[in-house]
Amino acid sequence: MLVLFESPAGYGLFKVLDEGKLKEPENLWKEIGEAGKAQEILSLLAFKKFDGTVDALEAATAAVEGKVGKGLKKFLKSAVKKYDLKDDVLGVVDTKLGGEISKKLKIKVIHDEAVDELTRAIRQHTTLLVDGLEQEDLNAMTLGLAHSLSRYKLKFSPDKVDTMIVQAIGLLDDLDKELNNYVMRVREWYGWHFPELVKIVSDNYLYARVALCVKNRAEFTKERLPELVEVVGDEEKAEEVMKAMNSSMGQDISPIDLINIQTFSQRVISLAEYRQKLYDYLLEKMHVVAPNLSALIGEVVGARLIQHAGSLTNLAKYPASTVQILGAEKALFRALKTRGNTPKYGLIFHSSFIGRAKARNKGRISRYLANKCSIASRIDAFMETTTQTFGEKMRDQVEERLRFYEEGVSTRKNVDVMAEAMDEFRKDNPEAVTPARKKKRSADDDLSDGEDEPKKKRSKGGGEAKTPKSEKKAKKDKKDKTPKSEKKKKRKDKD
Repeated sequence: MLVLFESPAGYGLFKVLDEGKLKEPENLWKEIGEAGKAQEILSLLAFKKFDGTVDALEAATAAVEGKVGKGLKKFLKSAVKKYDLKDDVLGVVDTKLGGEISKKLKIKVIHDEAVDELTRAIRQHTTLLVDGLEQEDLNAMTLGLAHSLSRYKLKFSPDKVDTMIVQAIGLLDDLDKELNNYVMRVREWYGWHFPELVKIVSDNYLYARVALCVKNRAEFTKERLPELVEVVGDEEKAEEVMKAMNSSMGQDISPIDLINIQTFSQRVISLAEYRQKLYDYLLEKMHVVAPNLSALIGEVVGARLIQHAGSLTNLAKYPASTVQILGAEKALFRALKTRGNTPKYGLIFHSSFIGRAKARNKGRISRYLANKCSIASRIDAFMETTTQTFGEKMRDQVEERLRFYEEGVSTRKNVDVMAEAMDEFRKDNPEAVTPARKKKRSADDDLSDGEDEPKKKRSKGGGEAKTPKSEKKAKKDKKDKTPKSEKKKKRKDKD
């Protein structure tokens, strides 16, 4: 039996000298836990050292993804050929990687508890089992590989990290909930002193600012009216607030209570202002990370889709049917359990397109919109150049489809719209590398090469194709059209 071991230094192939001890894997660690005992059971058969950090990073990345890298494939092939190991069994820790090795290299692969214990022993005593490998060098290689792997996972531009969008939209939702609770508290608290203000000022943020400006209504004078006009932004509304103060039915308030209300109102105002700054930051971030998705469905709805999927890459991997019901998983599983109607939309319901569509067309437009969102997210995730041209064009397509459902106006073909988008993208980004657009050959172009007749089709065997059935049938019909009288005369002449 053989054991494959991958370390930051390179690939190692070890041979198990005493396979009888593998029958009791629960007691195997006692046999190989110590360095001397491990050398009695395991023997290094082959070792391939990595050429550098880049080579080690490629191997580690392939191993994490469960793929057989070029270096590992070459190493195993040469070892099998050199030591004639075709009939031996290879122990691999990762089942996915073992399946790929078995599939591509036709090697018998095993994964069990004994393989785990053997790999554990090799990892602990690597420097003793591999000649010429020092512990200090191995530690340095491990640290360097860890840093390289971390940088590889964050290889995208820092401006295009979608984690910031996920955190920002989550914080925005939390702030909305907290602000609603806090404003209701301010309304109830200050409403005890000035209850009429709720009907005059309906906006939450503005209510807190007016409460902070008015303070004690009994002490508010006409000289402070310009200050109130500046806060409210409307002179008529400020005068209405002034009149309500003079005839208010509210209770008097003590100075200590007023101080607490002012402090709390100031905190609510600062939270509301921070919420607006966070919203602007989210819009700016979405235009950088997912410009096409933002142009198509809006920044907030696009950010919610990314948050629910976990990342922009995960959203790009989802099919359109999953994007359509993303956020309505509970309703979907409930419908499947009760055999009811499945939901037509999830988070994309908050898009303006579905709100504008009639009830009978909501399902159809949501399906079409989910399809476009899936395409837009893939463009944003895998395209190196940042552009929102495709998102704008797809938004126009959704608008046309909405008009088609409502008014019956015909829509443009998707091929033409995408070709137009590609032309605009090439004009805006002349340095970007894009595939050339293929021109369709006309019939005149085909015959202009000096061929008066089209080429005969070839059969799979290389010869000429068989005569079509329609031609055979036509020939048969011509033969059958001979009059019966002539056939009888021919028979008599023969007799």
